[in-house]
Amino acid sequence: MTTGLVPGGQTPDPRPTDGLPQQRHEPVGQAALHVDNRSRSSVITARAAASFEPVGRSVATARSFVRDTLQGWGFADIVDDAVVLTSELVTNAVVHAGTSADVLCLRSDDGVRIEVGDHYPEREIPLQGQAVNMGNLDREGGRGLQLCAALAGRWGVEYTPTQKQVWFQLDLPERTVGTRTAGPSLPADLLPLADGRVRVAVVQIDRACAISSWNEDAEELFGYAAEQVIGKPLTDLAAWPHTPGTSTGIAEALQLSRWEGSYGIRAANGRVTSVYASHLRVRDTGGEPSTVCLLVRDHERAVLQTPLRVPASDTNTSSDGQNTDPFEVFIGSPAPDDLDGLLQRTVERARDMLDGDSAFLLLATDDETELEVRASTGLPSARQRFARVPVEAGPGRYGSARMPAVHDDLAAVPGAVPLLNGTGMRSVVTVPLKVEGRLTGSLGVAAEGPGRYSNEEALRLQFAADRIALAVESARLGELERLRRGSLSFLVEASDLLAGTLDRDQTLALMAQMTVPTLATWCAVYTIADQASDPYLSYVLHEDEELIDGIKSLLSKIQPPDPVPTPGARVWSAPGEAAHQAALRSSMRSLGLSGGPTHQLASGIGPTLATASAVGGETVVLPLVARNRVIGMLTLGKPADEHFRQEILELAEDLSRRAALALDNARLYSERTAISQSLQRSLLPPELPEIDGVEVEVIYRAAGEGNEVGGDFYDVFPISDGAYGFAIGDVCGTGPNAAAVTGLARHALRLLAREGLSGPAVLERLNSAILDEGARSRFLTLLYGELWPQADGSARLKVVCAGHPLPLRLRQDGTVEPAAEPQPLLGVMEDLELYEQSVTLDPGDVLLCVTDGVTERREGTRMLGDDGLADVLTTCTGLTAGAVAARIMRAVERFASDAPSDDMAILAMRVPGLQTD
Repeated sequence: MTTGLVPGGQTPDPRPTDGLPQQRHEPVGQAALHVDNRSRSSVITARAAASFEPVGRSVATARSFVRDTLQGWGFADIVDDAVVLTSELVTNAVVHAGTSADVLCLRSDDGVRIEVGDHYPEREIPLQGQAVNMGNLDREGGRGLQLCAALAGRWGVEYTPTQKQVWFQLDLPERTVGTRTAGPSLPADLLPLADGRVRVAVVQIDRACAISSWNEDAEELFGYAAEQVIGKPLTDLAAWPHTPGTSTGIAEALQLSRWEGSYGIRAANGRVTSVYASHLRVRDTGGEPSTVCLLVRDHERAVLQTPLRVPASDTNTSSDGQNTDPFEVFIGSPAPDDLDGLLQRTVERARDMLDGDSAFLLLATDDETELEVRASTGLPSARQRFARVPVEAGPGRYGSARMPAVHDDLAAVPGAVPLLNGTGMRSVVTVPLKVEGRLTGSLGVAAEGPGRYSNEEALRLQFAADRIALAVESARLGELERLRRGSLSFLVEASDLLAGTLDRDQTLALMAQMTVPTLATWCAVYTIADQASDPYLSYVLHEDEELIDGIKSLLSKIQPPDPVPTPGARVWSAPGEAAHQAALRSSMRSLGLSGGPTHQLASGIGPTLATASAVGGETVVLPLVARNRVIGMLTLGKPADEHFRQEILELAEDLSRRAALALDNARLYSERTAISQSLQRSLLPPELPEIDGVEVEVIYRAAGEGNEVGGDFYDVFPISDGAYGFAIGDVCGTGPNAAAVTGLARHALRLLAREGLSGPAVLERLNSAILDEGARSRFLTLLYGELWPQADGSARLKVVCAGHPLPLRLRQDGTVEPAAEPQPLLGVMEDLELYEQSVTLDPGDVLLCVTDGVTERREGTRMLGDDGLADVLTTCTGLTAGAVAARIMRAVERFASDAPSDDMAILAMRVPGLQTD
């Protein structure tokens, strides 16, 4: 792709050049032009254009172009929708319309307009006002305009005499602006809790997202010295939640003017430290932008967290008598515009409202059978996020999340609230979140002391839950829709990548690279050769390459998961348990508590504490099923105490189905290739015999990828004591059909020659055998000869040339002459009258035999020909047979730039003469 500027306000004219898309960017400053077209009314601030050839790979290239352009403009919120729509419209242009596609991206203050044009204006699109079915959901095509109508804010179709253009407009979501507030003076016991020495890490990130500054508090918090991290990308250290289509990625967050929230930093000890961060985008005096990141431990978030703007009272009436929104009374205004922010605000307000020590919120799955932990405060949330618990935990109203529940003392009913096990919480109140009678979640507040809550607190909490349930559900559905759109884009690109290779090892690598880190922190792929074989660990990948060997060593020491064909992800606890036990044994040995030598670790890499942390989270297994057979398992894992969210598992299941088919296709291709090559090798002659007094060299090249044998063939074999036969031939055509006749001819020649028949008689019987093949027969040209080395150092030959290029004889003085006369080819006429000719090779003479793939080598209108071959042979005086054959092949290859399209065989025989001491 080439880039350049579009001058002034000229309309870009995208045209394909040399088969590659041309890309142009135009930043527009204060003199930005208003486009007159009624559908293009915003001020255009930048544009990018590209053209794509009418070939299938252009669709993937167009998606990459749009994705890179919008991410470069900072429009990550709408990238997935834009990629999906562009993919459909470019497919219509290059695949269905069969013309090149022109893509134009226009940036404005309120969104992005993308135009996709083709050069087939006669292919009309139904008018929007007509009641026309624009596509069947079961059809592979016809969905482009339906997707535009569903995803785009505005869209349309424009026609010109030479072009049809479909455009769509995607509007940017509104982002709330933070406000400054001041809080009242509070007693000491109500102030936020922090460590005795609060450490605020100050990290500065340059334009390339690399760390340029790292203060002492950052060294204390994360264990890295400044010289270890400066120059490295922050993404190498940040444990950012990777969820396609939702939230903001760290690269995008670093480009925003302000950002605030939670994520993790991988410390030097391999563990993830949860932090609360505040980012501010600044510029230096030279205009160079950078991002200043302030980081504190997550439980000290009050140091950096922007205070909430809350109403003066909990009533629904303001001071001027106007009604206020009960939702804003509880949540505060402005409300967070993302689901995670809303849920976190909810649990913090619920905890404060009931004066609790912790609070948590769980969302129900679509079938209402499980609850998924989505937000918590005052709890080790990192180890519980996305953990799932059943809705019906036990008998009675207190065992169901569908009803409010108050537990005075959890010590008396252990396991009543699984989320609180081992947290030190004693009393808890939980209430359901419901929308139109359907369970959507559960909200709970807990305290360290027993007997803290009663039915009165349950009613207050239920009232608050009723106020926020609809907003939470609406935000959840919005997140789910964005996730599904992102998943669609992800699966489209994954399918393209998997369909682009038939190599088994490359398919395994692609499977792993597509899942890490987008879906999981690490993954392993097991393959099963056949139904009687055990699963074999074929590939392991972790986002930190230094941990790959440790994970591979760990997995190789435990039994692989059972190859169960049941679809869906199932939890596999063996890796986590094995890593925990190995880390415990390693620690005991290092302390001298195991009875063995102190500080003596197990041989090899072995599981370490870092490996145990890497695989200590949730691990799931998805079967790879293709053609009703389990061919392997895809294993996905999270680091210590982390869990998968249900939507990610569903996306992984979709990916595993595509990956399984791609892997099985690669397996079938490899098997077919191995079978084909084995059969082809059986058609080649065995090793050349050693002939006293004669050097023999053969070079053979079959045309076509994966072919070892074609229509050309050769053979050199002993006939009787002191006599040898040689042959070189060319069957009409190439490939397997020609190779079949090749096998017939070569084996028949050996058999007939050893029966004591003369050369003409051998070829006449071979001609009859070929004609007996009927419709499968193919004519062939053949040079057959018999050779007798002589005591004086010469060699006597008898040759028959049946329609084949004539053999050339090179004398010691450099002269080249034909060594036989042409006769009729085989496989055409029944009655042949052939004769043989005698030739004597003197010491130093060379006999060169080739097939027509050598003499008919072409470059445009030029052809090597018999004369060109003779000219090359004259330069071979004094060379060995091997050197002669190599020089001829090198000349043929250099004659043209393209790869040879025909089979080629070269047989060179040289009489070196008697050796004298």
